[in-house]
Amino acid sequence: MTDITHILVLGGCRSGKSHIAKQTADNMAADKKIYLATCVPTDREMNNRVKRHRDDRGPDWETIEEPVRIHETIDRVCTRAKVILADCLTLWISNLLFQGKDESAVMAAVDLLEEALHRSSCPVILVSNEVGYGIVPENSLARQFRDMAGLVNQRVARAVDKVIISMAGIPVQIKPGPFDGRGLGNEARQ
Repeated sequence: MTDITHILVLGGCRSGKSHIAKQTADNMAADKKIYLATCVPTDREMNNRVKRHRDDRGPDWETIEEPVRIHETIDRVCTRAKVILADCLTLWISNLLFQGKDESAVMAAVDLLEEALHRSSCPVILVSNEVGYGIVPENSLARQFRDMAGLVNQRVARAVDKVIISMAGIPVQIKPGPFDGRGLGNEARQ
């Protein structure tokens, strides 16, 4: 659907990406907002994070917890929602990897997500971590996760209409953007 805008919000840890995604969703709709949570809390600290996120959203948000089959949730709720906020793809990737999924299975899950975005009758905002700016992880699973997150972010960024990166709480839109494929945006050459 051409009048529906899907958005990917990227950022590092504590970059403000979830807050920016929530503000964007709040600006799109006053009600019928669905928060698609991929987190599976496994300790007290993560439970506190989940509670803090839920409190920040407030009562005008419906929360659906789905750690793996997010495409099915998007398909199921898009007709009754004005906006869906899926937070976050990074935890979704972790959940898939912990289920023993390999790269081809994760990419197949991304295919299903892309198809759900194409079918969605409401905007979908997806949040993900940009994990490739750090050091090379010391163990194989961490390197696999980092690489998988980068590949998934690339695929989802191509599938959405807008990509915003949060840096120190400041949103910077990078898609659509001025990059023309020759190395510099037009305004930089003037």
